[in-house]
Amino acid sequence: MKKLLLALLLGFPLLVSAQDKTTEQEARPNDIKLEQLPYYSYGKGIGMTSPDSIFKLNLRFRMQNRITAYSNQDEKATFAGEIRRLRLRFDGYVGNPKFLYVVQLSFAPGDVGKSENGDPPKIIRDAAMTYRPNEHWNFIFGQTKLPGNRQRTNSSGALQLTDRSINNAKFNLDRDFGVQAYYLNEKKDDFGYIIKTAISTGHGRNWTGKESDSYALTGRVELFPFGKFAKGGAFFEGDLAREVKPKLMLAGTFSHNNNAQASQGQLGNKLLQNKSFNSVFADGIFKYNGWAGMVSYMSRSLDDAISYEVPGDLSKDYAYVFAGHGLDYQLSYLFPSNYELIGRVSTQTMKKQLYEQLNLPNTTQFTLGATKYLWEHAFKIQAELTYERLNIINNPVKNNWYFRMQFEMGI
Repeated sequence: MKKLLLALLLGFPLLVSAQDKTTEQEARPNDIKLEQLPYYSYGKGIGMTSPDSIFKLNLRFRMQNRITAYSNQDEKATFAGEIRRLRLRFDGYVGNPKFLYVVQLSFAPGDVGKSENGDPPKIIRDAAMTYRPNEHWNFIFGQTKLPGNRQRTNSSGALQLTDRSINNAKFNLDRDFGVQAYYLNEKKDDFGYIIKTAISTGHGRNWTGKESDSYALTGRVELFPFGKFAKGGAFFEGDLAREVKPKLMLAGTFSHNNNAQASQGQLGNKLLQNKSFNSVFADGIFKYNGWAGMVSYMSRSLDDAISYEVPGDLSKDYAYVFAGHGLDYQLSYLFPSNYELIGRVSTQTMKKQLYEQLNLPNTTQFTLGATKYLWEHAFKIQAELTYERLNIINNPVKNNWYFRMQFEMGI
């Protein structure tokens, strides 16, 4: 605990995101532009400001409805229809535009998750206050996304395909409660950068357990060699802004979760013993004239990933940290008609201990998708076909398929 308090005292002044003054599509001094929500969007939602300008409230919603057909090897074909996401969010400021708030609630079953051991439903996704003293600094306190891989920090409403990759689902960071600070030094056509740091509980969102000595330390650096993307394009997939000059982002993140109680740190199943582990991320985004490419690396590492009821005895109850590494490659082209073709390849390699002792598969996915943008990312129709290969030790390779259509609408 002394070490954590010392880290807070020493690290907070160094913490660092922020905003830039500039084009009409981007944040003006009294506008809100926070990474936690999709402020890339070209819609503004429904807003109210008091006559004396003491407070501002903006209301938005979005929903994703999908149908999926599954064809898994040696299994009967199945179909599913679901409300994948249903979100309601509020944001604004109180008293002064420098003091911002953001609240986001989720209502779809997959968003809320299952209640266990009498825990309340996890409806709250974001509940954070931000102090923004100037255009370069943001200091955030509350529950919101940690600065992990870019595809994860982007809103799920800003994706080209119907969901994030298998590696984002297993290796990435999630929402957590804590203190964050960003420093942003972006420039229109010249080299710029963003530095982000966070000190959080490591438990994930809506934690209701007992106090512990768990914590997570996260730092991220983003570099923009050719200047910032047009219209906030670093925060949404696909080149909807049709960049007139090549734009590139290179970024890296390191996160240490100390004495984690869940298999993925902020997410996952409960472990039988607490585990400490490190996560490393590296990603790059390129956009130019309708073309968009993304490469991502994700990993979670520790010496012993398995927690046992009886040490070393797999015949008894056990749990494990989802450890290993993965790579994503994504390429797309947006036609002038606002139809887009997208391809993605993902490889996921398990830690050798989990692959050999627990028979967890190494996975490869190939996805081909098409999207029609009716109103940018806020109103779109998506379709994708995915082929999946599961390589399990001492077993034949398993081949699975799924086809999915998804409709998204929001304001």
